[in-house]
Amino acid sequence: MLTVGASVRVQDSVIDGRSHFLAEMQRLRRMIDVASKTPLFYLTDEIMSGTNSQDRRIATEWVVRALVLRGAIGIITTHDLALTDIASSGLPGRNVHFEDTGESGNLTFDYRLRPGVLTHSNALNIAHMLGIDTAAGATAKDDQSQDTQSQNPI
Repeated sequence: MLTVGASVRVQDSVIDGRSHFLAEMQRLRRMIDVASKTPLFYLTDEIMSGTNSQDRRIATEWVVRALVLRGAIGIITTHDLALTDIASSGLPGRNVHFEDTGESGNLTFDYRLRPGVLTHSNALNIAHMLGIDTAAGATAKDDQSQDTQSQNPI
């Protein structure tokens, strides 16, 4: 028998004094405890989105390591590219991704898993499709060229 553990749609509570991050960590801790007693299949969505990127990277590896040491298997979703390094840290696992297309202002996915880390971002395309770049007085293309200039000074 395989128990399913999930950390999806975690909610904070002002009334209970529990932040989003604390609520998620409590759920992940329960999953680690369950994995100590029974085979576990875990699912997480945007793991540890309630903290800074440095703490997120370290704590996520701790969670993965704790689950793997207990024989758990699972899936972690993230948009944080720093977390993709965990798959090459000596732990079992691999990175996979979905491709998207943003043709004609429509963002679509084919939901086919492909090996490796996604090599492009759709965040700026989505912001552009919603007109956020023009509302800010810039375009995604302008921002990308500024990033290139700051990385490659003349």
